[in-house]
Amino acid sequence: MGRVTRRAFAGAMLAGLTAAGGAVAWGATTGGEADEDEKAEARRRVGSGELRGMWLSTVTNRDWPSKTGLTAAEQRSELLAHLDTAVRHRLNTVIFQVRPTADALWPSPYEPWSQYLTGTQGEDPGWDPLGTAVKEAHARGLELHAWFNPYRIANHADPTKLVASHPAREHPDWVVPYGGKLYYNPGLPEVRAFVQDAMLDALKKYAIDAVHWDDYFYPYPVEGEVLDDDAAYKRYGGGFADRAAWRRDNIDKLVRETAARVKKIRPGTQFGISPFGVWRNASTDSQGSDTQAGVQTYDDLHADTRKWVREGWIDYICPQIYWNIGFGAADYAKLLPWWAEVAEGSSTRLYVGEALYKAGDPAQPEAWQDPAELSRHLTFARDHPQARGHVFFAAKEVGADPIGAMARVVADHYQRSAKPPR
Repeated sequence: MGRVTRRAFAGAMLAGLTAAGGAVAWGATTGGEADEDEKAEARRRVGSGELRGMWLSTVTNRDWPSKTGLTAAEQRSELLAHLDTAVRHRLNTVIFQVRPTADALWPSPYEPWSQYLTGTQGEDPGWDPLGTAVKEAHARGLELHAWFNPYRIANHADPTKLVASHPAREHPDWVVPYGGKLYYNPGLPEVRAFVQDAMLDALKKYAIDAVHWDDYFYPYPVEGEVLDDDAAYKRYGGGFADRAAWRRDNIDKLVRETAARVKKIRPGTQFGISPFGVWRNASTDSQGSDTQAGVQTYDDLHADTRKWVREGWIDYICPQIYWNIGFGAADYAKLLPWWAEVAEGSSTRLYVGEALYKAGDPAQPEAWQDPAELSRHLTFARDHPQARGHVFFAAKEVGADPIGAMARVVADHYQRSAKPPR
């Protein structure tokens, strides 16, 4: 995808201000206080509180544990260190990945212990990571959102590598291989019921503050690959205009049913989703965003994220707007206003997923080499009161902060503590 450099973007902004001439200067000298009053009033209308979060990823040991095979004491120490890091940066929420690949980071009657703990799927680590995380997060004044991946079974395509008791081996008809990975088939009602049972077991056992999903629904497209759900479509797809509409309905059902069960199991617990940042490009749909993204969640992942917000099915949405201000194909400064408009008037809160992991990465565009890029995102979001907070990917970068981007966010925006919205 093409890009606009930070310097070019700044130049364009400056040119726009110069062209505006006296009108801009007049507004700056006479309208500033009124503008700030209007913004403050808009923020009051949407309520108080600000979510300041970080994702704590466990798949492939990205953030935690640092490697497999650590002792229970070592794992616990590392986990608490991440919680302390969140507190130190005046965050108030940790989104902890507890079901990365059809497994569990708590003693589950449905699925095996995660291999990312001991190195062996199904092996008891000797302690309860999720139970500990909930207790210790709350002791530190943090919310703990439990992060689940509904359909991903394995990052390989060999069912025999799964523990013998794995549900995917006991029900091979539930499994569909795609792109070198294994997934549960979203088109099967029995799969939809099972994955809900498996995820919501954690909600029954622990006082988690939210059930959280990320961007994985139907798998991201892989060139030359076809997802073979012919049998399920033949059996259940009658009455739909096409296969894509049927697939979207499968995901809609999962969202609606999960939302209802969350409220029934533990009233007051939130249900939030963090999808890929582009619903549809405007060139595809007039209601879409002014983007040229290569992936559109509605078309490619069969996830109608806009509908979930407008219908109020979920408590919050946290789109992963993982691009810099001025990026040509998907500009942060265009996507955030688009999402704010979607959330306006709905019962769904808007949080913004931020790509902290890109800061200082030499493979990323020039804007990400500037420690102030992320801080500018939060400054920009102030003009959109629907945006009630930000979540940073991910915990490892919050702690390491290689170019000081997170420190800049804290210095510019998190000088005082804040409670998350409720």
